[in-house]
Amino acid sequence: MVVSLLVLVTSALVVDPIRDAVTLGDVGEARLSQPAAYLAIAPISSILDTLTLLSVQQHVAMLLYLAAAYAVVRIWRAREMPAARSWREVIAAGLFVLGLLFVYAIAAMAPRPMAQLVLSDATVLAVDFHSHTKYSHDGRAGWDDNDVRDWHHGAGFDVAYITDHRTFEGAERGIAANPRQAGEGEGTMLLQGLEAVDHGQHLILLSAGRRYRGLTSPDLREVDDQALTLASLIPSNEPVIIQTIPDNLNKIVAAPGPSRAGARAVELIDGSPRGLAQGRRERARIVHLADSLDLALVADSDNHGWGRAAPGWTLMRIDGWRGMSSDSLARAIESALRTGRRASTKIVERRVADGSTAAGVVFAGVLVPWRMFTTLSPDERVAWLIWTWGLVILVRGLRWYRLSPSRAA
Repeated sequence: MVVSLLVLVTSALVVDPIRDAVTLGDVGEARLSQPAAYLAIAPISSILDTLTLLSVQQHVAMLLYLAAAYAVVRIWRAREMPAARSWREVIAAGLFVLGLLFVYAIAAMAPRPMAQLVLSDATVLAVDFHSHTKYSHDGRAGWDDNDVRDWHHGAGFDVAYITDHRTFEGAERGIAANPRQAGEGEGTMLLQGLEAVDHGQHLILLSAGRRYRGLTSPDLREVDDQALTLASLIPSNEPVIIQTIPDNLNKIVAAPGPSRAGARAVELIDGSPRGLAQGRRERARIVHLADSLDLALVADSDNHGWGRAAPGWTLMRIDGWRGMSSDSLARAIESALRTGRRASTKIVERRVADGSTAAGVVFAGVLVPWRMFTTLSPDERVAWLIWTWGLVILVRGLRWYRLSPSRAA
């Protein structure tokens, strides 16, 4: 009854599951689509998507809420059955912990249908500038370029940069398997980049190792400031650098103009739990930095092979991008970032409960599920009701079957 009431009541308070991450308003040229397989398991899809998109603080808060709810239930049951033995409570607690671990493992590792961004303007494309393969030291084992392509296609990305640590192998393999032209078939176009460190700051170097060589130390770990400065002297050819989060926003070095080295974009959204936390907590500050330093804002998945929900998308308008080759498309995207800077992108994000304030964290146990229910589509609501009452009927039927007189006889 509680679930049914939540589904029905929130249907009068529906909000779009995506929004403009800067203005917090609607996005006219995009919508979130759920494929039939996603809707078939809608309660599972909704819960696991929500879990994937929580910040570190929200994860902690939700676990504490669940532990408290478990404790209340067990205490209440102990009042009804005072003779219950302590070993039963130990077993019950162990099963509870195992259940939580199982749910998190499913959210992180299980293949499942993804909610997909669908664009209505053929000149607009969705880009992810930050993703990884198994060739990164922190990438999921077995997570190769084909998995990256499938994941991004499932989420609605037209283009994704593979930006591994200290290696180009994953990106090179991805480019070799690209469709001949962008927008051809159903494959996401993979491009090459690198995640490197510069004075402690984590940066993304687009087209490093392909269009630009020698921008880092030989082990591909540290940015070579002198090489970067020299490469930036050629007008309209400066390497495009993206400042990632989580990181120290006080240390951002923005490119002051043409023929100068420095960052030309900054992440507003980063899909890691810590990145999501900083992006939401310091949203206003990041937007102000982008405005004052003329930096493009980007939304990146930072996907290492875990989870099946994209936290955001970077939308860019590039006329004629369909039909371009890998290298031509990379040049067009980076040229748009280089010249358009702040005006070159629009950021779309999945809508989740606000966890950037103390109140948002303290009341996460209420706010997180409430926001999840208010973003459900009509089809998802029908699926939720079918699953809820289907399970009730199944459980009641099994109980009746066990207790029926014919069975007892």
